[in-house]
Amino acid sequence: MWRLHRAAVACEVCQSLVKHSSGIKGSLPLQKLHLVSRSIYHSHHPTLKLQRPQFRTSFHQFSSLTNLPLRKLKLSPIKYGYQPRRNFWPARLAARLLKLRYLILGSAVGGGYTAKKTFDQWKDMIPDLSDYKWIVPDIVWEIDEYIDLEKIRKALPNSEDLAKLAPDFDKIVESLSLLKDFFTTGSPGETAFRATDHGSESDKHYRKVTDKEKIDQLQEELLHTQSKIWSGLMLKYQRILERLEKENKELRKLVLQKDDKGIHHRKLKKSLIDMYSEVLDVLSDYDASYNTQDHLPRVVVVGDQSAGKTSVLEMIAQARIFPRGSGEMMTRSPVKVTLSEGPHHVALFKDSSREFDLTKEEDLAALRHEIELRMRKNVKEGCTVSPETISLNVKGPGLQRMVLVDLPGVINTVTSGMAPDTKETIFSISKAYMQNPNAIILCIQDGSVDAERSIVTDLVSQMDPHGRRTIFVLTKVDLAEKNVASPSRIQQIIEGKLFPMKALGYFAVVTGKGNSSESIEAIREYEEEFFQNSKLLKTSMLKAHQVTTRNLSLAVSDCFWKMVRESVEQQADSFKATRFNLETEWKNNYPRLRELDRNELFEKAKNEILDEVISLSQVTPKHWEEILQQSLWERVSTHVIENIYLPAAQTMNSGTFNTTVDIKLKQWTDKQLPNKAVEVAWETLQEEFSRFMTEPKGKEHDDIFDKLKEAVKEESIKRHKWNDFAEDSLRVIQHNALEDRSISDKQQWDAAIYFMEEALQARLKDTENAIENMIGPDWKKRWLYWKNRTQEQFVHNETKNELEKMLKCNEEHPAYLASDEITTVRKNLESRGVEVDPSLIKDTWHQVYRRHFLKTALNHCNLCRRGFYYYQRHFVDSELECNDVVLFWRIQRMLAITANTLRQQLTNTEVRRLEKNVKEVLEDFAEDSEKKVKLLTGKRVQLAEDLKKVREIQEKLDAFIEALHQEK
Repeated sequence: MWRLHRAAVACEVCQSLVKHSSGIKGSLPLQKLHLVSRSIYHSHHPTLKLQRPQFRTSFHQFSSLTNLPLRKLKLSPIKYGYQPRRNFWPARLAARLLKLRYLILGSAVGGGYTAKKTFDQWKDMIPDLSDYKWIVPDIVWEIDEYIDLEKIRKALPNSEDLAKLAPDFDKIVESLSLLKDFFTTGSPGETAFRATDHGSESDKHYRKVTDKEKIDQLQEELLHTQSKIWSGLMLKYQRILERLEKENKELRKLVLQKDDKGIHHRKLKKSLIDMYSEVLDVLSDYDASYNTQDHLPRVVVVGDQSAGKTSVLEMIAQARIFPRGSGEMMTRSPVKVTLSEGPHHVALFKDSSREFDLTKEEDLAALRHEIELRMRKNVKEGCTVSPETISLNVKGPGLQRMVLVDLPGVINTVTSGMAPDTKETIFSISKAYMQNPNAIILCIQDGSVDAERSIVTDLVSQMDPHGRRTIFVLTKVDLAEKNVASPSRIQQIIEGKLFPMKALGYFAVVTGKGNSSESIEAIREYEEEFFQNSKLLKTSMLKAHQVTTRNLSLAVSDCFWKMVRESVEQQADSFKATRFNLETEWKNNYPRLRELDRNELFEKAKNEILDEVISLSQVTPKHWEEILQQSLWERVSTHVIENIYLPAAQTMNSGTFNTTVDIKLKQWTDKQLPNKAVEVAWETLQEEFSRFMTEPKGKEHDDIFDKLKEAVKEESIKRHKWNDFAEDSLRVIQHNALEDRSISDKQQWDAAIYFMEEALQARLKDTENAIENMIGPDWKKRWLYWKNRTQEQFVHNETKNELEKMLKCNEEHPAYLASDEITTVRKNLESRGVEVDPSLIKDTWHQVYRRHFLKTALNHCNLCRRGFYYYQRHFVDSELECNDVVLFWRIQRMLAITANTLRQQLTNTEVRRLEKNVKEVLEDFAEDSEKKVKLLTGKRVQLAEDLKKVREIQEKLDAFIEALHQEK
């Protein structure tokens, strides 16, 4: 009996101790309990029937778009009431609390086992390199000689290391050890007093309320502890994954790297992402407006200006590759960046073979400068942005494979220095890319500014109202957490509750401290450190998979390849149908012609033009001299007759004639003749070049080349400049030729007379035509063709008749009329009722005397045919002074020598320089796509162009799909 009495007293003591231990966390070991309470097992007390919480101890495979919410514990309702039966329920409560420790320990061990299992799955994902010995160099299989792989394997975490991922249970025990104080507080007498003192009904009610508060506080503490455990586990698990991926990246780099120490290199197959990028490049040329033909996926990066688009892309590409500016618009045209994995971190443009080493600062600076130059080149005059795309490939170890397009930042206001339509142009470019139903929209929002100031979210909501292909990224979260008064506002943004737009996933990133000189590695460390200490992550406002650009990169890559696999085959079928339609149209319209696109047509025209230029060098010297001599005489004949021969022929003796001729020839040679000769030679070269370029080639002639040939001819002639020293050499040669007066034989004498007769007859014919136009039709034309003279022609005719009478009276009349002669003629005409002006008399006299003089000179030329005998023996015969024949011989000889000299300059120098100019013009046109489009136009050209592009796209798509299936 006394033993039962002592047990009852001990049970009451336990009840009293538990009543005063409300809200205390911790677990008390069984050895610390009261001796009697420890020896008795309370099995049926209703207040201790707690339902054990179901912990989630298994880790799912990580997906960057899969939320990992914490599963809240649901405790079964507890019935409270006073149990009159005497049992030791405080001891039972202490035993249940002790089980919490083992519950947490079991969860941690299970999580460690799952992490180990996940790590084994990572190891299984690494391919068996023995199956790829045909493609991997032999030295790779000997890598264990250079790297201690056993040491690396031992360094990897085992099950014991993963077990250390569990929280520090000693600290939990310390926090729960406070319960021990309540069990040991107070003297034995006081405890016994409380145990034996049953109290009144109010004391019983107080005891029941206190028990309920204890349970509630224990439940809250348990939930809080579980949240901390899960957060700690996720962060540690994330760090383990990052370390494993870094080691995996180094190993893959060793496998892919080319060794320069004598091993043979083997050409690897083109990567999948490179094949896909080539398809997009061809598409951008074929369908620059991104119409319905282009529905292939790409990641389109949009955001407000200075929202951090470029910084996010650089973090994904792991290099500072874009131009930067403080508040200035730097992205002026779309930049397509193809990310792929490779042994070296390099970048190169689509149309260039130069590789930029992204690990060197000088190459990074050169790359940024080149991108800026290409952007400014794309922007036309009077514009701020351009829709033309710059294509850039970035390769490096550990990069996620995808294609991103960085668009100009969306602006709200057009500032000074911008084109008035800049805002609308940026909107149209962004819409053109985002309206592609398979494009993934990466919406960038600046977290450091008010969300209401953003205008890009409205644009994204219009293009993707359901958010099925939009990924939202909040940048500058560090500034946002520091400046925003309510952190829950950031949570609302991330969860998509603040904006009307919907998204496939929400992410928060940090893109550095705002210093442009920060390295990517420093930014990454700062980002990881920030999120490890951020209240947003500790208070579960953000999930672990929603932070850091690394998780964002994984998410975007997964979404990109998912979209590619779902849509690429459908797009390939669409292009097959388009190709069939184009081929059918070509067969119906151009059945006998080859399908030559614009570049092929240009090459064909280029060959024809070069052949025609080369044919200039095949022109015979005789042909050159004949056309040069004839053209030069046509240019200088008027000056020779009017300014040299006629003034000298008015003199009365041979001495004065020769003196006048020598003076005028010297002046002409020093000032005008060499320049005229060069002009004639250049015009002759142009005429011959044009003749070869434009003359039809019979059935082989294709009029589609006419505009191109004309443009090449004009541009080549415009660029050509004659040798500056040609005039000086010609001046000396022409002066020496005109100084010679000695005619060596009768043949040259007769040739000079013939040349003189032709020149004078041509002038006489011109004079006759001038007189006929002046006096009107003669009587024959008036009677036969019913033509009449005008009043002015009638006056001219009467004046002519009066002046001819004067010449008949004095055939040796000088070239000028005296004043009294003019008065006499005017009075004679007035006597016949014809009013005439003195100036009209002088004009009529000039033509009448000119005709009289030329006829006299021709008669004298005929007499001089027999004068060579007198000239050779220096006889002086006043009737046969043939000084004018000698003058024309000198002119003729000068023309022949000048033509010969110009022909030598043409064939030896100028034709080759013109050929060089033509080649340069063709090279410039070949690089100018706009020029080719302008000069080679028409339905035939466009149809062939579309057909070739569609065939190329279809072939590349088929190859990509085949490689995609092989990768699966």
